[in-house]
Amino acid sequence: MTEKNYAGATPFGVKDGTRMQQKSRLQKISSSSRLLPSLAVNAPHAANESEQLLKAGIIAQEAVAYARSFIKSGMPLLEIAEKIEAKIRELGGKPAFPVNLSMNEIAAHATPLYNEKGTASGLLKVDLGVHISGFIADTAFSLDLDDNQENKALIAAAEAALHAACMRVKQGPVKIREIGAAIETAIKEACFQPVQNLSGHSIERYEIHGGATIPNYDNAQEKQLLPGVYAIEPFATNGLGKVRDSKPSTIYSLVKTGTVRDTLARQVLVYIQEEYNTLPFCARWLVKHFGSRAIMALLRLEEAGLLHHYPQLIELGKGKVAQAEHTLFIKEGKVLITTASRQ
Repeated sequence: MTEKNYAGATPFGVKDGTRMQQKSRLQKISSSSRLLPSLAVNAPHAANESEQLLKAGIIAQEAVAYARSFIKSGMPLLEIAEKIEAKIRELGGKPAFPVNLSMNEIAAHATPLYNEKGTASGLLKVDLGVHISGFIADTAFSLDLDDNQENKALIAAAEAALHAACMRVKQGPVKIREIGAAIETAIKEACFQPVQNLSGHSIERYEIHGGATIPNYDNAQEKQLLPGVYAIEPFATNGLGKVRDSKPSTIYSLVKTGTVRDTLARQVLVYIQEEYNTLPFCARWLVKHFGSRAIMALLRLEEAGLLHHYPQLIELGKGKVAQAEHTLFIKEGKVLITTASRQ
């Protein structure tokens, strides 16, 4: 699940100001909140970190293969998302965030509503995540559902950029800018533009965006990539190469604890804390558990400042966007692409 860059430099590139502020708030409450006993920002890595990360990656691979096997033009988006999420659970994992099904100029953060009537078409991006006890695998792919040559070319450009970036990381010590440069070069060689204000990111336990940014262009950042877990996710477009916020997505994440007057909202808050921790979730998941009243409860929690509501992200020139993504685990000088079946 991608990260939009807002402003400000970090040791790794560009800071997402909104998410960093939220993370700071979580750090302040993590030691005192009885409802959030193991917040991502302070959760220690388990002794079997590698095993859990690899298991999450294998499940993500199988979920991608499953999704590719059944997604067709005209298929209900709600059916696609629920089948993928059900497969993840069937395989022994949990969704690390709601399946994103973003079409054409919508670059990211589109997930079906609980009563969604829309169907799949055009250039469809499928972004999915798996977690095992908070250890996350994040991956994405794009499909051409219109038999359109430009769609196919955009997908090929995103995939070539992902391959180039992964191979550069696997060659050994790499600077942040070199990853971005590999992505930018591959996409521009295909005569498209990288989306510059979307980026990959580091991943921590129960935290899909861990704080470090992996750019999709040469951002002149000289720092080297440190050991850890990273999502690399190029976006290729025939538009202007930037995205803007669009309509709400109904994808949320918990950013602080607090109290609300509404009884149902309090119940929903406890459920969010216990079921999702700091990972993103969506309205339709809560509607399944609480019924349609959950929509109003979410509004109350958002009004109280307890939730972050992710906007859909749309290409600034309304160009089509293709995405490709893998998760890389770097440890002791070795690089493992956890979401790829062949190393």
